[in-house]
Amino acid sequence: METKRPLQRLGKLITFPYTLSVPPVTKGIFVNEAPVYNNSNESGPVFRTLSGAGTHKIEVVHVNGSNEEEGCKGYGCNNGSLLSQSEMKQNDSGQSGQTVVVALEPTRLSYMVSVLESTVAARFSKNKALSARDRELKHARMKIENEPVLESIEGLHPSLYHNLSRFLRSYESMEKTLKVYIYKEGKKPIFHDPKLRGIYASEGWFMKLMEKNRNFVVKDPRKAHLFYLPFSSLKLRNTSQERTPTSRKDLEQRLKHYASLIAGKYPFWNRTNGADHFLVACHDWAMELTKDHMGNCIRSLCNSNLGRGFKIGKDTTLPATYIRSAENPVQDLGGNPVSERPILAFFAGGMHGNLRPILLQTWQDNKEPDIIILGPMARDIESKAKYRMYMKSSKYCICARGHEVYSPRIVESIYYECVPVIISDNYVPPFFEVLNWEAFSVFVLEKEVVNLGRILRAIPEKKYIEMQKRVKMVQQHFIWHKMPVKFDLFHMILHSVWNTRVVFM
Repeated sequence: METKRPLQRLGKLITFPYTLSVPPVTKGIFVNEAPVYNNSNESGPVFRTLSGAGTHKIEVVHVNGSNEEEGCKGYGCNNGSLLSQSEMKQNDSGQSGQTVVVALEPTRLSYMVSVLESTVAARFSKNKALSARDRELKHARMKIENEPVLESIEGLHPSLYHNLSRFLRSYESMEKTLKVYIYKEGKKPIFHDPKLRGIYASEGWFMKLMEKNRNFVVKDPRKAHLFYLPFSSLKLRNTSQERTPTSRKDLEQRLKHYASLIAGKYPFWNRTNGADHFLVACHDWAMELTKDHMGNCIRSLCNSNLGRGFKIGKDTTLPATYIRSAENPVQDLGGNPVSERPILAFFAGGMHGNLRPILLQTWQDNKEPDIIILGPMARDIESKAKYRMYMKSSKYCICARGHEVYSPRIVESIYYECVPVIISDNYVPPFFEVLNWEAFSVFVLEKEVVNLGRILRAIPEKKYIEMQKRVKMVQQHFIWHKMPVKFDLFHMILHSVWNTRVVFM
């Protein structure tokens, strides 16, 4: 399976024949923590599930002779799909085995939505005793589902949403119903001490605005529908660096100690095993640090990697926002009009991960002058201003993953009214349960980065102008305000948590 294609996902992980013990195949399988996908009818590596003595083994039984994967290559390619179907075939001994056709593709947005819908159906089928707060949420859910369709309101265009009327009903219900209790326990700097600048600023801004809020926050925890765990994943990590080097396991133990503290002091954690608690965390390590002792909570995470443990229907995506000024978080907002955007595509940044070096190598010295792909720029004031100028003068801004799937460039692009081009397989975009991301952004497979110019030039000018207008319209959902306003980023993050709590209670 070794190949010259630079982004082949499993090429360096598997040698054939290869046998691995895994759970039964359902929506997908993992090999060395790498997801295995299927998004085409082409034959590829075939794995067979062999059952016996309570174990299941995946064995390679066929490898397609070609290293090329066929499939969608245009701007409308919607990011592949996780393996969702498998077929039963007879193996050589006549016993029934489960044969899985594998193609190395990332996850479709449509697949994410289908997972969300199937999870809703599964949760609705469960019968359980309801508390007083649960009954309030059930009533809110019934109103959201059954009340008359609402007319669209000024400033919210239906094309930006999967279902604008439902979003409006849910949002209004949140404003009228939701009550949040914030635990007072925890010492600074890890707890109750938000950092408001830098690329991890989202968790800090949410903490600051949540703790100052008077519309949703209650002092009596018995009145709460949700419980907020006010810690900073960034400061948890930085504190360990400033002192003696600390392993991830030690940091996990700190969070375990905090969860044990509130579980011992209050009855609410044990009542649901933390399912009505939520956290907001942006550091790369946050998913791993919280997966065990806080894994049952609703987690709003920047690193929303579907292939590494992000759970659709429970976790939500926290937009990463690079904030340069805590006093003016919307500094330099806006961009040039369409007629003053001569650059087709722009990227500049550090060479983190495997994808960006390929992006730079392919396009740095290309013969297409309207595609500007640079490495890291200097950090002086003049270079930072030049970086913003490039984004404000570009039609498309390249948001390529680094070590992790997320990038603050996605929100930066929206700030500067540049259509985001998201090149990050398995990234779950923020608020995807509400927003129709394909209306204002472009998704490109990582393996198609070498075809980036052709893909973008294939987009009709009329289509681009429509997307750019929608970028400007969706901008309001990604802005921090020192005093929160309706539909802004603070409220959208809270709504994503509310939506999870109401739908999946």
